[in-house]
Amino acid sequence: MNADVRRVWQGFWQLADPKIWIASTVPMVVGAAFAFGSTGRFDLYWFIVALIAVYCIEIGKNAVNEWVDYKSGVDRFITPDKRTPFSGGKKTIVDGKLTLPEVVMIAVVTFAVACGIGLYIMFFKEMGIFWIGIAGVLLSIFYSLPPFKLAYRGLGEVTVGLTFGPLIVLGIYCLQTGRVDLSALWVSIPIGILIANVLWINQFPDYEADAQGNKRNWLVRLGKEKGVKVFALLFLAAYLWFILLAVILRNPFWLLGLVSVPLAVRAVKVAGQYYNDIPRLTEANLRMVQVYQLTGLTMTVAAILGRFI
Repeated sequence: MNADVRRVWQGFWQLADPKIWIASTVPMVVGAAFAFGSTGRFDLYWFIVALIAVYCIEIGKNAVNEWVDYKSGVDRFITPDKRTPFSGGKKTIVDGKLTLPEVVMIAVVTFAVACGIGLYIMFFKEMGIFWIGIAGVLLSIFYSLPPFKLAYRGLGEVTVGLTFGPLIVLGIYCLQTGRVDLSALWVSIPIGILIANVLWINQFPDYEADAQGNKRNWLVRLGKEKGVKVFALLFLAAYLWFILLAVILRNPFWLLGLVSVPLAVRAVKVAGQYYNDIPRLTEANLRMVQVYQLTGLTMTVAAILGRFI
């Protein structure tokens, strides 16, 4: 393998960042589990096909975001002391792993593959997923890309919550069952809130760079001190929703979502103490990811057990 091919190969996987695919895997698994819990249906083949499409969209979104953040200067404004495993972009262009044209090509190819898989699903499995898929692709593209630049205009958190919550959960539920159910929408809400909270706390190390690059997310607008309060409120909203789910769906197992409360409390405490101390703040980032993973597991269990109540 020559040097350029090796560089692009390594850069691609740095951009793809498989370790964060858990963000999309959680709603996929929960949506499929809820479909099984509600109808007894689960098709592994179509689940895997859809999962590949979602991963391609996620890679494409990363590529577009990388290109825009580099062009706007945000990635270049991030100082070495503010770089963490949870923030600062994928750093492929800044680190010389990929060129701008290569990043554009990755975005085009991965979105094209995702759209191709979407057409395959539509023609051979479920037509009803069309609009959900189109919405997911467009939101992923215009999350960063002009003219909308949603992440730069205070809509990034909502976009992430909507995409990784309702869109993915409803999409996989529709794929498995052939219909869209309002109860699946209710189930998707806490996932959307929590993944938005993952983004929220991950924006703290990028605060100064985002402000300098005119990336006007809500953390930049509110400031870090108020941002910690929003961080806590989003946790509260998610946990209250689990109580509501237990009542609406008449399934007490949804209360299992509350088992991550101690991790959430710790995350908020660390964020409140160290929002200006990035090395120490990373514990809050880690706890937030753990909350998301644990909650995804408990939601999957609750959804499946709902079949036996």
